Amino acid sequence: MAKDLFESLKEEIKNEPYANHMGIRLRDVGPGYAVMETRYSEKMTNFVGLVHGGAIFSLIDEAFSAASNSHGTVAVALNLNVTFLASPAINSLLVVEAREESRSKRIATYAIEVVEKGDAGDRKIAACQAVVYRKDQKLPFLEEETV
Repeated sequence: MAKDLFESLKEEIKNEPYANHMGIRLRDVGPGYAVMETRYSEKMTNFVGLVHGGAIFSLIDEAFSAASNSHGTVAVALNLNVTFLASPAINSLLVVEAREESRSKRIATYAIEVVEKGDAGDRKIAACQAVVYRKDQKLPFLEEETV
């Protein structure tokens, strides 16, 4: 019997080399939805001592990828429009949530937010609008499984 789509997706994300390198962990995934987190560390700073935009973008892209591929077919990014709103404190927990807003046979759109979780409350770090192209192709790891 084939594994459940979400179990398979969780396993693939858990073993993804880049996400592991960045310390990004999956908290939740469902149809058109994903939540991930990472701890912001000094190794993620830029030359002016603030969080590197690439670190925030990587967190956004991981959640975007999980949410957009959660329907079991390959979805590839067409566009991400990121607005950086604040720089988090070193060692703070960053949580990203990606939510599907619309989906057709070929295109889907997502709203994505990065929030810093802190003792003084939550603070929005970045917001993103993203678009994927949905291919007529099963996710490769689903094709390998037998029914």
